[in-house]
Amino acid sequence: MREFIVEADGGSRGNPGPAGYGAVVCDAATGQTLLEAAEYIGVATNNVAEYRGLLAGLRAAHTLDPAATVHVRMDSKLVIEQMSGRWKIKHPSMKPLATQARGIFPPDRVTYEWIPRAENKHADRLANEAMDAGARGEQWSPGDSVADMDVAAAGSAAASTPAVVAAGHQDAPGTTTRGWTSAPDLGAPATLVLLRHGETPLTPQKRFSGSGGTDPALSAAGRDQAHRVADALARRGTVQTVLASPLTRTRETAEIVAARLGLDVVVEDGLRETDFGAWEGLTFGEVRDRYPDDLNAWLADPAARPTGGGESFAEVAARIAVTKDELVTAHAGRTVLLVTHVTPIKTLVRLALGAPPESLFRMELSAASLSAVAYYADGNASVRLFNDTSHLR
Repeated sequence: MREFIVEADGGSRGNPGPAGYGAVVCDAATGQTLLEAAEYIGVATNNVAEYRGLLAGLRAAHTLDPAATVHVRMDSKLVIEQMSGRWKIKHPSMKPLATQARGIFPPDRVTYEWIPRAENKHADRLANEAMDAGARGEQWSPGDSVADMDVAAAGSAAASTPAVVAAGHQDAPGTTTRGWTSAPDLGAPATLVLLRHGETPLTPQKRFSGSGGTDPALSAAGRDQAHRVADALARRGTVQTVLASPLTRTRETAEIVAARLGLDVVVEDGLRETDFGAWEGLTFGEVRDRYPDDLNAWLADPAARPTGGGESFAEVAARIAVTKDELVTAHAGRTVLLVTHVTPIKTLVRLALGAPPESLFRMELSAASLSAVAYYADGNASVRLFNDTSHLR
């Protein structure tokens, strides 16, 4: 039985915005490119474009040999997990596309694998060629394709220090997408966009509110903030995955944002806030009055715990570092929104800067603020944004 490799990708310059997909079918035994497909599809979301790329790749493989087995490789974690049956498909625009994809080959003849974006350059380039053609008022044609040649050339290119582009990156010659990303020297970085949750009733009172307290929900003001940041992120159009701390306030914020972006929310336990022990629900002044010695030790030593056996900053930093490494590996080349809390966000920024633990006390982080850190293939990180609240004004 013949076996094909299908690699597919899709993109949207605006999310939703002008969108296109690319797909390539290769012979699994020889690696030879057999068919390329790409199309400008008008205004759509990233996820819809990715599903359209999957459909095109499977249909092309079916045209070549309807009796073949197919191994699909994509850098969309969402599509791979949903088509593998591990994640539910909730968004109404994606359900019919997934149903169509499952009907092209018998399910037992199709397998799915997530790959980093850097390994999906052929399909990514085709998608960008399709979007470029759409911007010219044309449709992509096979004669336009330089994707296979471009991938081969990239394999011999030497890496260099990443050049940071503030407003976007070059996806293909003559095109630029908006958002937090980079020039392609080391490939696109894993970019973690860090969103602190919206206000809860405790936030304006500046009370300790960690993972060991009452787990408050968003206030009316917090929900309004979440809607405002959702609109801002939709305008940027670069977020591809939404992860959230398991606490109520972060999940509520994430759900409002994800609904606006047409994405699902994935809960990540490593993003939870510090457990502040007996200080939960208290103001700084109340802690100072009740537990002065414990507070002074906590301010002076990152290994000191809050009263009552909460987490130290050192313990939180170790947890966040492990979570960050896992996310960067899983989402290489992609832009991921992390909806989390003050300490995790400050810790990610501190670690990216190589700053000492005491720097945590020198950062101001507002409710519903945005920050961003990009992580490159060589291990370096770049802080792109910190405590942006322009969308709330």
